[in-house]
Amino acid sequence: MKKILKILGVLVGIVVLGIGILFFSLNEKEPAGETGAAAEELAKAMEAAVNKMAWDSTTYVSWTFQGRGEHDFIWDKDRNFVSVSWDENKKVLLHTKSVTGLAFVDGQAVEGETKDQMIQEAWAFFCNDSFWLNPVVKAFDPGVERSVVTLEDGAKALKVSYKSGGVTPGDSYLWILDENNRPKEWKMWVSIIPFGGLSFTWDDWNPLSTGAMVSSTHVSKLFTLQLANIKGGMDLAAIGLSEDPFPGLKAQ
Repeated sequence: MKKILKILGVLVGIVVLGIGILFFSLNEKEPAGETGAAAEELAKAMEAAVNKMAWDSTTYVSWTFQGRGEHDFIWDKDRNFVSVSWDENKKVLLHTKSVTGLAFVDGQAVEGETKDQMIQEAWAFFCNDSFWLNPVVKAFDPGVERSVVTLEDGAKALKVSYKSGGVTPGDSYLWILDENNRPKEWKMWVSIIPFGGLSFTWDDWNPLSTGAMVSSTHVSKLFTLQLANIKGGMDLAAIGLSEDPFPGLKAQ
């Protein structure tokens, strides 16, 4: 027994050491940025590079988020409706402003505690996965601070800090831009990750039918996030549908 405990102790020590090495190798101090006119201009240039005006006029968007599980979305931006499907048999028709809606398992409506839990789960999926779909257009949301950070090579990066509101106030993102001011990478200082500066690429930019640009591939040192089957447009036909995907859901 003592021998087994000794071996277990060694293994635990190795794991702790490995985690410590990983933390210190990846952790990066959040840089200070300079607010002001230059930051506002850079943020507007970044928005223009992904055609924010076209995004604002896009009514319907559908996509599949492939990360920690797979989630399918159909989003009616005008009515604040979203259909969220996961685990092959769960679906929620959600009103994103009131966080209310309808829940289904195997096509059958559910009520009570199960319904409430599923609505909260769908809301969490939507908050995270729609942010990965197009966070660029949220640079001027209420409670957001924009600042310029000068990188080691002299290039200017845009730091976007969510000071209030949202699901995780206090999170910051450093957008590293290409020569056309389109994002090519970001570094994250967020509450759900225990070290700062984790970097993800912003690759595979493609236009929706409205002209809005979205990125579908995000690669880090730890894992990759993929957004598949991205479609968007002014009508349901643009996302391959002919009937309203929100039967029974009422506007608030």
